[in-house]
Amino acid sequence: MSPQLLGLLIGSGFGTAFVLANAGDPVPGPLGIALRIAAVLCLIAVIMTGFRTDRREPPADRERPAWFGPKFGLVVVAEFALIFGGIAVLRALDAPTECNVAWIALIVGLHFVVLAPIWKRAAIAVPGALLTALGAAGMIMAAMSQTGWIPFVSGVLSGVVLLAGSLYGAARR
Repeated sequence: MSPQLLGLLIGSGFGTAFVLANAGDPVPGPLGIALRIAAVLCLIAVIMTGFRTDRREPPADRERPAWFGPKFGLVVVAEFALIFGGIAVLRALDAPTECNVAWIALIVGLHFVVLAPIWKRAAIAVPGALLTALGAAGMIMAAMSQTGWIPFVSGVLSGVVLLAGSLYGAARR
């Protein structure tokens, strides 16, 4: 499996998780179900398309030095520290629990923005910027005491961004 495919599978897996976990209230029931089904179908499409194109790619094209090297490791460690540390701070500040998904989207988005120059893949900065914006929007909504739609804005829409980016990446290969 190429590093690119692994990245697409991770992105689409987390995108699906974002949608599955956040497509509940206040989203109307039938729409929530439709969003969840669409997310799973998109995940399946990424898997099928990704593996099909991965098999056709010559082995020499699969090699990308340091994709998961020390710089990547540092970014991921910082990401986990910021996610879990930030959630602990939010909890200590008695922030609404809906802030957690906004914080996660914000940090995951920033992790993509930071990885873009490391991986020399400017394209991943686009979903990174969108996730960062959706996470920031959720945090702003919380500051304005408008928490009801944070799971949709920062969770479902972030999942859609990850799934769309992964599907585009799999099809483009």
